[in-house]
Amino acid sequence: MLQEASVVGLVNTILIIGLIYFGVKILSRLFAPMLFKFVTRKAEERFGQQFNAKNYETPKKEGEISIDKMPKQRQSNKDVGDYVDYEEID
Repeated sequence: MLQEASVVGLVNTILIIGLIYFGVKILSRLFAPMLFKFVTRKAEERFGQQFNAKNYETPKKEGEISIDKMPKQRQSNKDVGDYVDYEEID
């Protein structure tokens, strides 16, 4: 059975799409600030936890030095050749 498109069906479809669009727009204006506050609060908690974990590890005395990572020792290449001191001649 074939159905024909009618003007009334087209208008109904356009109205439904418009209502959905404006409904989402109105709901987003109501709920977007709450969602934004929730996301910022969670991010603040995460950053606060990271900050507290680094600053409150162990209290150190004044003047005490701590080294977390030792630098790698550079090894010189002995196969390069002899060192020649350079002197500039006038």
